Amino acid sequence: MADSDVIKTDLLIVGAGPAGASLACFLGAHGRTGIIIASAPGTADTPRAHITNMAALECLRDIGLEKECTDVATHSSHMEHTRWCRSMAGEEFARAHSWGHDPKRKGQYQSASPCSHADLPQTLLEPILTKRAVHQGWTLRFNTKFVTMTRPSRDVIISEVHDELLNKTYKIQSRFVFGCDGARSQVVRDLGIPMIKKPGQGLALNVFVKADLSHLVENRSGNLHWVMRPDESDYPAWGWACLVRMVRPWDEWMFIFMPTPGVDVTADVMSASEDEYIKRVKQTIGDDSVDVKLLSVSKWWINEIVAEYYSDGNVFCFGDSTHRHPPFNGLGSNTCIQDAFNLAWKIDHVMAGKAGPALLDSFSKERQPVGVDIITRANQGFRDHALWLETLGMMEPNADKRRQILAEFDDPGEKGRKRRAEFQRGIENTDTEYHGLGIEMNQRYVSSAVYQADQGEAPPAPEDTVRTHQVTTFPGRRLPHAWLNTRLPGRKLSTIDLAGHGRFCLFTGPGGQAWKQAAENVAKKLGVDVVTYLIGWKQDYEDVYFDWARKREVEEDGCVVVRPDRFVAWRSKGMVDDPEGSLEKVLRSVLSL
Repeated sequence: MADSDVIKTDLLIVGAGPAGASLACFLGAHGRTGIIIASAPGTADTPRAHITNMAALECLRDIGLEKECTDVATHSSHMEHTRWCRSMAGEEFARAHSWGHDPKRKGQYQSASPCSHADLPQTLLEPILTKRAVHQGWTLRFNTKFVTMTRPSRDVIISEVHDELLNKTYKIQSRFVFGCDGARSQVVRDLGIPMIKKPGQGLALNVFVKADLSHLVENRSGNLHWVMRPDESDYPAWGWACLVRMVRPWDEWMFIFMPTPGVDVTADVMSASEDEYIKRVKQTIGDDSVDVKLLSVSKWWINEIVAEYYSDGNVFCFGDSTHRHPPFNGLGSNTCIQDAFNLAWKIDHVMAGKAGPALLDSFSKERQPVGVDIITRANQGFRDHALWLETLGMMEPNADKRRQILAEFDDPGEKGRKRRAEFQRGIENTDTEYHGLGIEMNQRYVSSAVYQADQGEAPPAPEDTVRTHQVTTFPGRRLPHAWLNTRLPGRKLSTIDLAGHGRFCLFTGPGGQAWKQAAENVAKKLGVDVVTYLIGWKQDYEDVYFDWARKREVEEDGCVVVRPDRFVAWRSKGMVDDPEGSLEKVLRSVLSL
């Protein structure tokens, strides 16, 4: 192939799912464009990932996509409960508030972010992301597979790709390649990145249906419903238990069936006819009058896998290509989006000459530990259900024994009290899945892209790192959210809204004017964008709730320096003798200049 036949671009993204498409959007916000290829024929045709948390929505908010996403998403009010029941129409065993709706926890969620959880299936998210990317100038090619790559130098990567419509193989030369091509990532295989694998937890079956259940959830609203029949003896091996997930209120549902424990899932027992699937769905609904239309059936493995590292030279991998796990805690697509947000500003700054290439080494150092945390938590979220399953008798293989166990719940004596109390403990044990504010928001970065040399010891982690949101401005942590206003009250703004937008941000207060002048001088000297905001009495923004004062952890004349991805780069507890020299030293270090 002649050199003229090679397509040239700076940026090649492999995969157009939440990881690849969001990266294109974030890079597009920096004015960067390139080529996206995807082996799929189009955007997602099944809902798959759906819980969209505050951390991911903050990233989308940064580029003006939050409203477009929440407008098509199901509002968080429909995510009020997770339920345990005998059927969708039948008796209820238990109910728990979820996703920030517990009255005891609402304040924690509201004070953590200006955003709120939403239920946004991949079928709705991906078109929004790909449309934005294309409108920003990205070229998107579906039905195009990544085959292999060669790397003559760090800044020259030749990727061989295959157009399945034309049955034609051609080459793309790029400076960067991003492997966002899912759980069977060819980019990861091509690089030979080792995967840390723990034993999988089996196979699950997704049966996606259209069925109007509005009359059944009128007084039992929620987007997740565990349906169990301990006294049942005649059921298909693939349909032992079911988690019913709302896709669209209240007429599209995903029935996630789990096979009988111990069954050979590699055998044909996991397959059935359309009539058999519909029959089991109707049994799970428990109302024969409901019309059920089967939309699709798919299988997925419950994995616990994470890559040892996410980058190799100018090739970066993230999303499902590097972290694979079940959907418990709803961390999947959210982590993909945050991976992309972390990387986009670094790529832009290096390409613009505003940062040294070593800045890019911080991506894997920062995000791979997050991947370890989320695959561990998602799988533990799955394991946390074992206690109530056992107490309800679901793990007992003998049907008569299961019926005996179920009958104990009705016993008014000691046997019944013990069984009911154990079941309650089992349900409460799952709370870390539905109220994992800490695992969603507590990312901690340790790399050259944060400056911690003069900070002393990091604050100790909370006792419950999964549920408790740790609010701190220690470098490497997420910028705290606080509502601000102007002295003549207008629309309130979050600190989250002031930071980000592709630039560094410095927050200071009364007595901190010297930081503003220092930021202007250093920004001009280094050629980077740094915006300064003074917060406090008669400053640029008023801390009317005194919320920032409680969260900033520095004096009024101190400063908090925030990276473009809204993570704290550095802070000074108070004014220093040479603010310009200190700030320049920090930014040079963070940017590897």
